[in-house]
Amino acid sequence: MRNLIVFVVLGAVSLLLRNSEAATYEVGDSTGWIRPSSSSVYSTWVSDKTFAIGDTLTFTFTTGAHDVATVSKSDYDNCNVASQNNVLTSGPATITLNATGDYYFLCTIAGHCSAGQKLAVTVAAGSTPSPPGTPSSPPPPPPPPSAASSLVATFALVFMSIAISFMYFF
Repeated sequence: MRNLIVFVVLGAVSLLLRNSEAATYEVGDSTGWIRPSSSSVYSTWVSDKTFAIGDTLTFTFTTGAHDVATVSKSDYDNCNVASQNNVLTSGPATITLNATGDYYFLCTIAGHCSAGQKLAVTVAAGSTPSPPGTPSSPPPPPPPPSAASSLVATFALVFMSIAISFMYFF
């Protein structure tokens, strides 16, 4: 019985710590990945977000009406939708940000990119992404741990202490 309790507690702590590491972003929030009414919808959406390695972007769209392609900066800037081979055509599409640097996405459906259905994000450990079109600058130092991550660490220590107590007293 004691081993089962320890196993359950350690499993719960592991899940808490794992979920605190990476974030999942719904591109456009409730709007999703659509041909926007304004060309600034996605640049506004990204402006208050901080992206880190391991985060995921979920592009929610209707299959056949939209798609999402990972493109170069030049293709992003010029809305070059021809000959893209990195296109996800089934919605929703999830992309993991697995390295630091700039990522560029657009919809290859005719007229959608030029209407503003494109997204640029910057991934840098602990820094705020630059708004699309601004020159890069050295990233600021990482911020102190957030209250949420401190809380998760505290709960982890409490659960570990309880597990160890159970091992010695039962």
